[in-house]
Amino acid sequence: MTLENKLGIIDSTELAREEERISKKKALELFESGSLDNLEPGTWKTLQEIHSFLFGEIYEFAGKIRTVNIAKGNFRFAPVMYLKPALENIEKMPQSNFDEIIEKYVEMNVAHPFREGNGRSTRIWLDLILKKEIQKVVDWSLVDKEDYLQAMERSPIKDLEIKYILKNALTSEINNRDVYMKGIDHSYYYEGYYTYKAKDLQ
Repeated sequence: MTLENKLGIIDSTELAREEERISKKKALELFESGSLDNLEPGTWKTLQEIHSFLFGEIYEFAGKIRTVNIAKGNFRFAPVMYLKPALENIEKMPQSNFDEIIEKYVEMNVAHPFREGNGRSTRIWLDLILKKEIQKVVDWSLVDKEDYLQAMERSPIKDLEIKYILKNALTSEINNRDVYMKGIDHSYYYEGYYTYKAKDLQ
């Protein structure tokens, strides 16, 4: 079933293509305009703003807390009835070092607050925290898709694996445009979107 969208698209393959094209372009705009650096790292409001900016032209629900329960494979994300208090608790979590930041990221992934586009917006949100707090970002092009997805699936029970994977992919090139663009491409690839390259959408 195709998600209801502002583009009036009823074919799911066509919607996926347009969603990738539009939101990737918006992800570049977010970086190039400098507006990403003006957001407060680690807050729910910042994640809402990132999601709304990426997906606002496509979905009415962009930036809004989901109203339905969702699951991926065998994993059920936070139930709707507990979502608001969960987000309040996540916002209060410390973020002063790498381990704390990844623990916060894992909790936000479990919350999965949006109807669609959680992974892509939350990875940008994660990099923003890392950038502001420890002057590093993840070079996502160094992170293998299967390793990452499996580690994220296991992370609510044991987060050592995801910490190890992401720590080994950290870079000090926090303002490097190419690192960001390759990161966006990889982030989308994890979710099965790879029709467009970010550099071709400028």
